Amino acid sequence: MAAVYPNYIQIVAAKEAKINSLADLKGKSLSVGAAKSGTELNARAIFAAAGMAYGDLAKTEYLPFAESVELIKNRQLDSTLQSAGLGVASLKDLSTSFEVNLVAVPADIAAKLGAPYIASSIPAGTYQGQEQAVETVAVINYLVTHAEVSDEMAYQMTKLMFENLAEMEAAHKAAKDIKLEKALEGMPIPLHPGAEKFYKEKGLM
Repeated sequence: MAAVYPNYIQIVAAKEAKINSLADLKGKSLSVGAAKSGTELNARAIFAAAGMAYGDLAKTEYLPFAESVELIKNRQLDSTLQSAGLGVASLKDLSTSFEVNLVAVPADIAAKLGAPYIASSIPAGTYQGQEQAVETVAVINYLVTHAEVSDEMAYQMTKLMFENLAEMEAAHKAAKDIKLEKALEGMPIPLHPGAEKFYKEKGLM
């Protein structure tokens, strides 16, 4: 139905661990999210593109975001890789109580990864102490439905979403990245006819 906001790969490390690049993760501990989750699959892809593997780490943890942050605070974990919208609550909490570094994922890694990954950046000020934008990769999220949803229902859902972006942004910061002009970018599956009707009305098709 629509391309919505991207999930950004956000690699955050304890400053004292001296991890300033992907290569610096070698010999360190990293949490990559739950095993076989989207976050963990992203971690594997990024490591492969960087010519690395989990075996290069001192320890690989498969933990939820909040638990990873608690281990960093307790100095039991060096770093965490999280795939989410900007301003993750657990990472904001960590950055306000602990000195951290955001580890860049350079544009050449994004190029090696290819679709569905895109080169992006985490804007300066997203987290406490982050004075500069940090290169990373992002994955676009798509709003998907099934073929049995009526054309009218799909039309109204699409229309209401784009007519109420201000309310959505007030509820969650990630919604500010939902843009009508980007709704059809990289669509990986056929567009529902009801959504197609809305985009034609808006002159996008």
